Amino acid sequence: MRLDIFRSLWGYRGSWQQALDEAFSAGFDGLEARIPETAAQRSANARILRDNDAPYIATLFTSTPVLPRQSDSPQVHLEDLRMKLDWAAELGPRLVNVLPGNDRWALGEQVDFFARAVELADASDLHVCFEIHRGRSLYSPWVTLEVIRQVPELRFTSDISHWLVTCERLLDDPADDLSAFVERVDHIQARVGYDQGPQVPHPGAPEYAEHLAFHQRHWERIWRSQEKRGRQVTTLTPEFGPDGYLHHLPFTDVPVADLWQLNQWMARCERQHFHRFTSR
Repeated sequence: MRLDIFRSLWGYRGSWQQALDEAFSAGFDGLEARIPETAAQRSANARILRDNDAPYIATLFTSTPVLPRQSDSPQVHLEDLRMKLDWAAELGPRLVNVLPGNDRWALGEQVDFFARAVELADASDLHVCFEIHRGRSLYSPWVTLEVIRQVPELRFTSDISHWLVTCERLLDDPADDLSAFVERVDHIQARVGYDQGPQVPHPGAPEYAEHLAFHQRHWERIWRSQEKRGRQVTTLTPEFGPDGYLHHLPFTDVPVADLWQLNQWMARCERQHFHRFTSR
């Protein structure tokens, strides 16, 4: 199995061409970014991807980014998903990563929403994965596992840092059986979280070694599952981000680390980790 690593454009202000040039120079394989909202932007960026032979992972939010509008019904989310899957198709993505729904809906609403969302994903003929994320439908491992029980055809993006915050602990108790989820993960977002936040100041810091090790064990379980499923390529996006995730010093508001350097560190770390995993 081969590992392809994608650069996240979360917080990036340059052009896609500039982002790709920097990504390729740093050993990344492609881009993961939100779908441009205008047809002109989608056309221009699709051309950049084609000209550079660059794989792309499309990110979309149902309703509004990043947190959903609280008054929007599941039907509004489904209509938005249908429209944005059409947008995504214009860019020829390898995978579409969806941040779906709202955490406030009752379980029955969640199950019905995902059953219909899977139908839209199938009709789009795109490889669609639903991301676990706070504030969204898949904010909790226990809700997600129940949704899986009723909608087993779902595929997922794992950003397990969110669940550490939701549960306020590492999910390493013997009772924390996430196997039904792991077996359905097709894409990994590699950010290291901890019990009080979705992003450690630096994943290489010794005080967060336990947290890095937990995430890497989770990613290895996903890789083992993907090997058993016959996957030839696995995808991973280092996703350290801004917007309250990146730690800042008090009073001066100076970031404690450079965002691009953090994601490059994570990419190098996981290249080495994956090499060890496949060489075992």
